[in-house]
Amino acid sequence: MELWFTEFYKGEGMDLQGTGLTVKVKNAVSAKTPFQEILLLDTVDYGKMLVLDGAIQTTEKDEFIYHEMIVHPALFTLGRRPERVLVIGGGDGGTVREILKHDPEKVDMVEIDKEVVEFAKRELPTISCALNDERVNLIFADGREFIRGKEEVYDVIIVDCSDPIGPSKVLYEKGFYEDARRALKEGGIFVTQSESPFAQKRVHGKVVDELKKVFPIVRPYLAFIPTYPSGMWSFTIGSVKADPLAVEKEKLKESYIKFVEEKGELKYYNPDIHYGAFAIPNFVYREE
Repeated sequence: MELWFTEFYKGEGMDLQGTGLTVKVKNAVSAKTPFQEILLLDTVDYGKMLVLDGAIQTTEKDEFIYHEMIVHPALFTLGRRPERVLVIGGGDGGTVREILKHDPEKVDMVEIDKEVVEFAKRELPTISCALNDERVNLIFADGREFIRGKEEVYDVIIVDCSDPIGPSKVLYEKGFYEDARRALKEGGIFVTQSESPFAQKRVHGKVVDELKKVFPIVRPYLAFIPTYPSGMWSFTIGSVKADPLAVEKEKLKESYIKFVEEKGELKYYNPDIHYGAFAIPNFVYREE
């Protein structure tokens, strides 16, 4: 008997209500946590696939796109070795893996669901491989509460969260962005995944609008991830001083070449992608 899985695009914030992604599955493992349902699928085309509450989070085949693009545009824009980086969410570990390639002194990762992290360590070792690094401080708590009251602690804050449903909903609000700004050091950079401008246009637009109320520099940018709704995905950078489009091309090229010599070639991000990703199609911010 053939086994298939379909993620139906539905729910709060989803503009597509009659679409989904279907994959052929070889076998499946499931678990229930106090926060959500975990499903690990061994798929024919994408390798192991992590699904939370019916929504695809990552796959072995295309995870590098998401994780490289949520990390490297900001870290290369920073222009210095980061001392301390905060990740909110990111339970599969891929974001931390990419951050460590920039040799930070410390990475705090705040994830509300400990069982997701343990599941990823066990089932997705190529993605979660950096979570046991001595520089990584795993904190199992509410990211919104964790960041409240912190001042000038982090060089970069990365929000690798799920859709704005349940515990993640507060990570899309202006008050959270204000707390994040206060928690950044001078010249620091905030990054969040900001949904699909095609499949979740309203949510994407709200993220960008709310960030503009908090940060003078706001830059949304795109990557194309086959297993995410519509394939068109966005991230948004916010900063007081650091502008990814103001980075000198020669300086970025030199930094990238040195990075590759020391850490190896990346699969998606490069200097051309760095600038090109910030070119946004006309329809995204056009009123309909």
